[in-house]
Amino acid sequence: MIPGFSHKKKFSDLSQKEVLALAISSEEDDCSIYRNYADHLKKDFPDSSAMFEDMARVEDSHRQLLIRMFKKKFGEVIPLIRREHISGFYNRRPVWLIKNLSLDRIRLESEMMERDAHNFYMKAAKMTSDADIRQLLGDLAAAEAGHETATNKLMDRHLSGDAKEIEARTAKRQFILTYVQPGLAGLMDGSVSTLAPIFATAFATQNTMTTFLVGLAASIGAGISMGLTEAVSDDGVISGRGSPVKRGLACGIMTMIGGLGHALPYLIPNFWTATMIAIAIVFVELWAIVWIQNKYMETPFFRATLQVVIGGMAVLAAGILIGAG
Repeated sequence: MIPGFSHKKKFSDLSQKEVLALAISSEEDDCSIYRNYADHLKKDFPDSSAMFEDMARVEDSHRQLLIRMFKKKFGEVIPLIRREHISGFYNRRPVWLIKNLSLDRIRLESEMMERDAHNFYMKAAKMTSDADIRQLLGDLAAAEAGHETATNKLMDRHLSGDAKEIEARTAKRQFILTYVQPGLAGLMDGSVSTLAPIFATAFATQNTMTTFLVGLAASIGAGISMGLTEAVSDDGVISGRGSPVKRGLACGIMTMIGGLGHALPYLIPNFWTATMIAIAIVFVELWAIVWIQNKYMETPFFRATLQVVIGGMAVLAAGILIGAG
């Protein structure tokens, strides 16, 4: 992948008017999400359902405070600015649309929502020079931090969790965001995108050293490209995904590993021996990706298999057919 130019606006470039408009739309979205959670939990966990209804009402009250401040400072017309319009800004995955969503998963998602909102308001408060807006944003940051504590306490009634468990979940989530997600994206790109050029070169030339050099160049080039793309796409401040350097290294290194895995066998002089070993390594790489998706990203095993293994085999077959033709 080649890093491209984003049409999104940087958070640091937003005006005070745009920051308030973004906060209003974010509170509207979060209010709707909490109401979806409340409806989902109403039958089996009425206490948790009531909590999410209360949290939705609080988010709505935040929205009203923000709108009143906006009218006071900037007038009646609120510009339409949403999370997806801002580079590096946190997004809400539509997990509330998943059927049979577990209470534990809802807990993790709600904790993430409150943490993201708290970080946003803290960052936004530091950016504004208007005393009234700064005070409001600071108050909202404190309120969001309080929500996270309240969520943990109520959910513990159902999940018998304690402080250590909460800390462990937080650490696991941060590990996934900083290392697993970027590394998985890199491994998938390196393993799959290099299949066609490496095997096309192999079958076209039947020269193992030439094939190795093509694979080496493709793997290193893809690793640098993917690493830079991951690092510059999000500074991690608002999204909470952690250091861009760590994410970039994880993505870049795993991209190179994914490509080099089936390029290194071509250091073996015998073409067919090298090719058979390379194909075997491809199978190992693809199934490793499926396992990671299933374990850490909670992707259903069958769906991950369809997406990764069958897709990878199709790319492999395309490379062999092109080279042999």
